[in-house]
Amino acid sequence: MAKTDAAEGAFVLSDPVAGALAYFTFIPAILFLVMEPYKKNSYVRYHAWQSILLFTAAFGVTLVLAFLLVFALLFAPRLYLVAWRVIDLFWIAVWMVCVVNAALGKRFKLPVIGELAEQQAKK
Repeated sequence: MAKTDAAEGAFVLSDPVAGALAYFTFIPAILFLVMEPYKKNSYVRYHAWQSILLFTAAFGVTLVLAFLLVFALLFAPRLYLVAWRVIDLFWIAVWMVCVVNAALGKRFKLPVIGELAEQQAKK
C-alpha cells in the first residue's frame, strides 16, 4: 500500500497503487510524471502515460462520434441515447480494466496507446 521513506520522511505510494491512481483523471497522471520518486519509476510512468493517452483518445473519439450522432438525434432520438450509453459503457469498461490491472501490478497494454505509453515511459 503506502510506506514512509525513512531517509526523507516522505510518504510514498507503492507502485501498483500509484499506477492505479494515475487513471483517476489526467491530473494524478501528470503529477506522477513530475513528482519524486514516481517520475523515475518506469511502472508508474508507463501507467501515467497510458492514462493521459487514454483520456486524450477518449476525448477525441467522443468528439468525432458526437458530431456523427447529431444526425441520429434528428432522425432517431432513441438511437442517439442508446448509442451514447453504449459509448459511455465502453469507456468505463476500458478504464476499469486499466485500473484493475495497474492495481494488480500488471503492465496491461491497450492497443496502440499502450505502445506509445511504453515509448514515453522509457524516455
